[in-house]
Amino acid sequence: MRDIETVEAFDRAIAGPALVIAEFYADWCPDCQRIQPFMPEVANAFADKLTVIRVDREKLPELFARYDVFGIPSFIAFQNGRELIRFVSRDPKTREEIEQFFRRAVQVAEALETP
Repeated sequence: MRDIETVEAFDRAIAGPALVIAEFYADWCPDCQRIQPFMPEVANAFADKLTVIRVDREKLPELFARYDVFGIPSFIAFQNGRELIRFVSRDPKTREEIEQFFRRAVQVAEALETP
């Protein structure tokens, strides 16, 4: 997992053919704080299939506006600069739900690669 500091770094991170999942968060968000202890483990478990980047609402609000992210934490999967799928919910997110979203993102990316 790596924190994104600029819009340009974000655009570069999602531009290539690799699957990238962006976690949109804020330090003041209770649900974001609740998931942080296990997020590095989840990212490591999927490291052979995807990369996780983190986007802080306070540092890069323009990305939240660009992708219409209103609730946090939110997860958006990207490949080749395009959004594939997203996981947004008003309810607190569980580790199992996040892992399920990561698996689904991998499936979608693989399906798009298959002619």
